[in-house]
Amino acid sequence: MNDKEHYFDWAATSPADEDILKDSLEQTLECWGNPSSTHTVGKKARELLESARIRAAKALGVKPETIYFTSGGTESDQIPLLSVLAKPMKGTVLVSSIEHPAIREQAEALKNCGWNVIQIPSDSDGIIQPQTVAKLITNDTVLICIMAVNNETGVIQPIYEIADTITKVCEGKRRPKFHVDCVQAAGKISLNLSYKGIDSAALSSHKICGPRGIGILYSKDTIEPFLRGGGQERGIRSGTENVFGAVAFSKCLERYYNKQNPQDTERTNNFVEKLSALAGCTIVPPSRIEKPDLFSPYVVQAAFKNIPGNVMLRALDSKGFFISTGSACSAKKNKRPVLEAMHVDPKLRENAVRFSFGPHTTQNAVTELFTAVAEINAQFNK
Repeated sequence: MNDKEHYFDWAATSPADEDILKDSLEQTLECWGNPSSTHTVGKKARELLESARIRAAKALGVKPETIYFTSGGTESDQIPLLSVLAKPMKGTVLVSSIEHPAIREQAEALKNCGWNVIQIPSDSDGIIQPQTVAKLITNDTVLICIMAVNNETGVIQPIYEIADTITKVCEGKRRPKFHVDCVQAAGKISLNLSYKGIDSAALSSHKICGPRGIGILYSKDTIEPFLRGGGQERGIRSGTENVFGAVAFSKCLERYYNKQNPQDTERTNNFVEKLSALAGCTIVPPSRIEKPDLFSPYVVQAAFKNIPGNVMLRALDSKGFFISTGSACSAKKNKRPVLEAMHVDPKLRENAVRFSFGPHTTQNAVTELFTAVAEINAQFNK
């Protein structure tokens, strides 16, 4: 079997588009200088970097000066979090209970620095409701972090409604910043980063067919950095810039950002419907069957009776199909904090697996995946 064709772990990383990587590498081989150098060689590299920034900003529908290139989604998430440490007074940070470890673990570390970190509970569908956020905002709340699309369940969060709610609750008072992790959303669902209530957002190249090691932090306003150094990226992210990554990421954004294929939604909804008909299969959360529009068509979570997630993963791997049991960043910890936050039954948590798709996933490959899953499920649920 073709590994890429039968790869269903796109939420962990995506196969890179070879034409983009090759073209970007050729450009950076010609402009190989340090972008901070003031001689001719450095200036050529700077021009290439800034052209990538302009292209990325145009694709995202924002101003070039709001784009900061980073090492990836994790750093783009953590810069706004760490920026609170530069504030003279400690306060409160609100973090949703279904965040990626990049946010969740770093927020926990803030507690050691004396910050009050409060988890925003989700409902049983894995959704952070705007009214829940509103009830937790206090006068000393400085930052609120809620992801756009959950990386395990595919739930689409109501980030625009939440942004409006934050603004309304804080009318006449200092408004906390609102940061959105868009790593699983960019190139997968329609996004409007310039929405008036969104202050910053994180994106990652390798989730949309780009290279690893490059991300973008969108920030509407200048952030006071906690980590400092050579002052690159206008002081927000010091360190010699990854020009190759920036060029490649900008091209991936041009190709994929806000250009979803309706056939992908139809394909995934059909896959979910067929899975739910299997004996002992539970879609997580079950509401996905009745409310498919609340979920990304690129991430599906399901649990199979009598089949632990790691067993299903290995069984499919032996057949040449590649899935995961959740976030790749948490795979070795064997914990499912997102599902725990949703109060999913412990047995379902143990048995849950994630199927994730991308723009190159074919209907034929999904059909073959379902056949393989059905065969394995039949062996354990006769």
